[in-house]
Amino acid sequence: MKKTAFLLVLMAALFIQHTPVFAQGEAAVPFLLIAPGARSGGMGEGGVALVKDATAIFWNPAGLAYQYDNPENARHGQVTFMHSKWLPQFNFSDLFYDYMAASYDFGEIGTLGASITYLNLGKNVWTDETGAELGTFDSFEYALSVAYATKLYDNVSIGLNAKLVQSNLSNVNPGTEDRDGRATTFAVDLGMLWTPEYDFLNDRLSLGFNLSNFGPKVTYIDRDQADPMPTNLRFGLAVNAYDDGFNKITVIYDLNRLLVKKYKDGTSDDVFTAVFYSSWVKGSVSERIGRFTQSFGLEYRYGSLIALRGGYFYEDPRYGARKFLTVGAGIGYSIFDIDFSYISAAEDHPLSDTMRFSLGVSF
Repeated sequence: MKKTAFLLVLMAALFIQHTPVFAQGEAAVPFLLIAPGARSGGMGEGGVALVKDATAIFWNPAGLAYQYDNPENARHGQVTFMHSKWLPQFNFSDLFYDYMAASYDFGEIGTLGASITYLNLGKNVWTDETGAELGTFDSFEYALSVAYATKLYDNVSIGLNAKLVQSNLSNVNPGTEDRDGRATTFAVDLGMLWTPEYDFLNDRLSLGFNLSNFGPKVTYIDRDQADPMPTNLRFGLAVNAYDDGFNKITVIYDLNRLLVKKYKDGTSDDVFTAVFYSSWVKGSVSERIGRFTQSFGLEYRYGSLIALRGGYFYEDPRYGARKFLTVGAGIGYSIFDIDFSYISAAEDHPLSDTMRFSLGVSF
């Protein structure tokens, strides 16, 4: 597939302006906000208080501490894979997203994990100002993460990620700058998971918190126009609404907030200022509340064999009006878990008809 450099820029703009998981488009490397795991993908793109498998590296690293929660039945480790054709409405065969994660419980030491996130943006044609072709280049982005989680108490855990991020939008120097369209940076994630031990809750409620992509600005060509990382705050709950031993119903609710402050002149606050001050105090109260996005999800399980899921993603009409329904299903057998999810949105929405397939293997 051939696409011009102009189309690549257009694609980046579409990522920024329309993709729900990318919030307000005020940050670089937005691929870090693509949600892995078809289970969560089928539940409205939520799971900060639910996910305890290897994909918790993304959702909430603290969840890794509960992967081996039942020594009689659980296994110490897990590997998970996910593939998705990204933005299917554009019908680009080489635009896809892959995610792989692995985790292993080491008992009292804690749980270690690692993940690879890869977004392929395809082959592009480089042209000069007259339209003459000068060559081709491949565009892609990836992140390598290492995670650690441990329990502070039986009902409280914390987790930490460290990640290296590489963005290769173009390896062509435009001629007027001393840099090309490539950037390397790093970031950390911090998460916590709590199951309140109140008798009336009967261990049915979990609360999760995750601050992700906390790191320095990203510089491509112009150092003066460096863009902030997509630092994101996610918190929510998961409720075990019904469980008779065979049938189980789980409800989740997530809130997300991109903690980035960018101004009309193209400048932006540093990560510390944005996270701890300007994202919360600048603008009207209505504006600050409206910038939260919401995810609702429902899952029905019959034992460990079959799962059916549904969800809804919502964004305030003043800040994009992005919303869509999700559905999903899963099958578990022996050491394998196979999951599928589908996004239903308006026909002109870039994420419409997006399908995710993921495979988890316990060992």
